[in-house]
Amino acid sequence: MPPLRQLSAAFHAVGRTQLVPRRLRQNALVPIRGCSCSSPHQSQHTVTVSSGAPANAQLNPTTADLSTPPTDHRTLAQTHSLFITSPYSPGSPLILPNGAYVFQKLQSFLRAQYPQFGFQEVITPIIYKKSLWEKSGHWENYAEDMFSVQGRGATSQIPEAEGGEDGEFGLKPMNCPGHCLLFRDEIKSYRDLPVRLADFSALHRNEISGALTGLTRVRRFHQDDAHIFCRPDQILAEIEQTLKFVGMVYNTFGLGPYKLLLSTRPKDSFIGTVEEWDRAEQQLATALNNIGSEWAINEGDGAFYGPKIDIILKDSNGKEHQTATIQLDFQLPQRFDLQYQASPEELEAGSRTSMDAGLDPSLRRPVIVHRAIYGSIERFMALLIEHYAGKYPFWLSPRPAIILSLNSDPKVLAHVSHIQSVLSGLTPQDAPVTSSSSSPKPLPLSTIQLPIDVDISDRSLGKKIAEARVKKYNHIIVVGGREVESGSMNLQIVNQPNEEVTLEVLENSLGNKLTDKDRTKSTVNIGLSGARRYFETLANSFL
Repeated sequence: MPPLRQLSAAFHAVGRTQLVPRRLRQNALVPIRGCSCSSPHQSQHTVTVSSGAPANAQLNPTTADLSTPPTDHRTLAQTHSLFITSPYSPGSPLILPNGAYVFQKLQSFLRAQYPQFGFQEVITPIIYKKSLWEKSGHWENYAEDMFSVQGRGATSQIPEAEGGEDGEFGLKPMNCPGHCLLFRDEIKSYRDLPVRLADFSALHRNEISGALTGLTRVRRFHQDDAHIFCRPDQILAEIEQTLKFVGMVYNTFGLGPYKLLLSTRPKDSFIGTVEEWDRAEQQLATALNNIGSEWAINEGDGAFYGPKIDIILKDSNGKEHQTATIQLDFQLPQRFDLQYQASPEELEAGSRTSMDAGLDPSLRRPVIVHRAIYGSIERFMALLIEHYAGKYPFWLSPRPAIILSLNSDPKVLAHVSHIQSVLSGLTPQDAPVTSSSSSPKPLPLSTIQLPIDVDISDRSLGKKIAEARVKKYNHIIVVGGREVESGSMNLQIVNQPNEEVTLEVLENSLGNKLTDKDRTKSTVNIGLSGARRYFETLANSFL
């Protein structure tokens, strides 16, 4: 890693007009078109900078030399039956049930964190008129990456919403214009800011066919996208809080090491003034210094509307990918005429910037912070697949447990079915085996649902266990006549990360210590209520 330097020295050391960011595509170099959260990343000319990395750094470890996972996510995905691809949907993988389970768990995890960070989730259209994309600047700066859509019938037959519009539509490549429409629906007071809007909508980008790869490079994807509309005096606090959010999430998944980059103004194809860009870059740099992690400048690789902070991970092929991103935007608020009622302090100080030109003296424009923690959920999922190499933490695993029958005795099969129903969350723990209901009742939203599989085939137990191990189940449960009589099961931990802590959770669920023999074999005979309690604890532990 190059020697560390402070921000002021680094900015003076890099010549902004000399470097043009470029990306490898189909073995040829082509210019990067500035965009939002899901662009793949190649190493640019960078200068490493740092604030000195205090002991409480939020985003360590970062490094200039990223590790390469050993196995391709497309190969690993076959073991867990996560997704397939089809020539009928190039760049748009078809997610199988197991993959959908992981995908939805990733969404649910972030949704659970939104309240503590002040985000509200919204749902926005997937298609907008061309005039919206012209207003936002995407049609001019990003059109070749967008899918243009035509309605049925002749163009002249499509009702026109605005004068001169020709009826052409565009599938959205990002959510920011729609969120601007939501913000401007009513005039906000300075007391209402910051407004934080989150969105999981599907996005479409017209990537070239030669670049499409599994889940890492696709045409249809979902971002954990959000936009923070804030006052200028709130920018620093919002960026620092977002960096803490990113650090918490990546620490939970055990991801890293990664690069932390500040991507600056592109040489060409940017909107706004140089002064606005310099001010925005300084705000991001200050936040990075305050958070205390090593970072680097990625000269000229900002989005066309503003600079950004990116987290970069490497896949099994050695390619670097942008995941999390934080982008500062002074441009879209002007293009969409966003405004809020100024605070008494702003009015008294008479503080106005070039953004506020043309506004009533009592109004100011907000600043937008574009934020994604995962980036593309599909890409993040691919990198997680490679990171875990088939050994998923229980709460995220598409195969947390499988129940194997020792024989085909009807009593054994009935007990297997009852165990599956209870452990999966469909049946209360104290419900009798023979219970049934002709009228189903809604399950509580708080119920922890788990995909518990069974294997009651006539094959030998050895073959069943061998197959379960190959499929990477976290737990293998064996049920025979003895378990039927005792109302229990024989549970073995076979593929659970952080096994020592997992055994402690198991002991707490049992209410007693495991024997040395049980600990060595990671196996225990456990009752139904204890097993469900153990699984519920694991599901909430993020081990």
